[in-house]
Amino acid sequence: MKTLRAACCLISATVCCLVFAQSVRAQQSPTTVVVKASRLLDVRKGSYVENAAIWIEGDRIKESGRASDVQAHAPKDAKVIDLGGATLLPGLIDCHTHIMARFDDSDNGYIIGLATKSLATRALEGAYDARITLQAGYTTVRDVESEGSEYADVALRDAINEGLADGPRMQVATRAIAAVGQYNPFGISPDLKNFPTGAQMISGVEEARRAVREQIGHGADLIKVYADWRNPTLTVDEMRVIVEEAHKQKRKVAAHATTAEGINNALVAGVDSIEHGHRANREDLEMMKAKGVFLVPTIGVIDSMLASQKNEPAPPEARKRVADFLQGIQDSIQTAKSLGVKIAAGYDASSAERQGRNADELVALTKRGLSPLEAIQAATVTAAELLDWQDKVGSLEPAHYADIIAVVGDPMKDIAEVQRVKFVMKGGVVAKDEISVHAAGH
Repeated sequence: MKTLRAACCLISATVCCLVFAQSVRAQQSPTTVVVKASRLLDVRKGSYVENAAIWIEGDRIKESGRASDVQAHAPKDAKVIDLGGATLLPGLIDCHTHIMARFDDSDNGYIIGLATKSLATRALEGAYDARITLQAGYTTVRDVESEGSEYADVALRDAINEGLADGPRMQVATRAIAAVGQYNPFGISPDLKNFPTGAQMISGVEEARRAVREQIGHGADLIKVYADWRNPTLTVDEMRVIVEEAHKQKRKVAAHATTAEGINNALVAGVDSIEHGHRANREDLEMMKAKGVFLVPTIGVIDSMLASQKNEPAPPEARKRVADFLQGIQDSIQTAKSLGVKIAAGYDASSAERQGRNADELVALTKRGLSPLEAIQAATVTAAELLDWQDKVGSLEPAHYADIIAVVGDPMKDIAEVQRVKFVMKGGVVAKDEISVHAAGH
């Protein structure tokens, strides 16, 4: 009897294991979905595919094109998501985010944020910002500094990848690198020795080298440097060694640079992108073109801040300074476009009011002379190239992640449609649906 009971237990355990294994395989088997819509934007060609569909296997695109062709090839039992008269676009990419930042715009907002918010609070805020960024149609971001939250951006990136939090795919710069005394917070008492800083402060080549190695060791996907802050800060030699160390580890370097000299120093040092670049002159832009350096202008946040201040009184000289500044941005963008400098979209939100409004950047770019298609390309194919993810994101092509958004109207005629995203899919999983006619069997 003991032998019989043992045999029965063994058989029962074996059956349970087989059932469990089959269940796991069923859960892991790719889901087949077909998304249909009135049109699909081919962001490379700049033209629409009418009566379009996308066949998705698991988290990747298997085929895209005319619905009649796609549905003829897809399995007959595929789930169909019919978006009716909508327009399909690739999930958008923001190349300049600060997901961990929800600082007040007041003069002391940054200091108060660092002083009153724990790292746990900052991490929770980042998770919220990541979710609303995804809901806005941004399925990928390049987060260019954690703004004093240390390596919380690494933890958030990993949590999203593991399915523990909802948000876009992330490349993170962690702490960023700035010259001692030349980045936030300013005006702190020297007696507060351990007060948090917005970036990792360095002085000298070896400190710069160590900072890069440390940040990469803690999970940085790219390195961010501050080439200037009102005036040039880091030296060419300091930035050159940062670039050298980053490139050895296959990481790119993004440089905050807004002055002509700061931009030039960063370019001479060999950085891969200029963030902001608002006072770039023609010589700087020609060097960017020659070196293949990307420009991430971050104009939308400027428009947003000015709009919030439009009713505040200001003396004529202040209004003239603002007008001259805006004209300089306009000229730089126009020159960059004419020279063929690669422009990637990045919004630069760092407050609660602006998180999730990433698409404002595309509207701002069109106000400076980019066509709606060029603005969309800045947030798709060009952005994907900056991230070195052009084989993964940025277009609705086979083998790319099934990162798809839909809008009701025609964004090629009205770029503001990207501010009203109605459907979001990331990696084959629907994250937002305010538009589907029905979802049913094929």
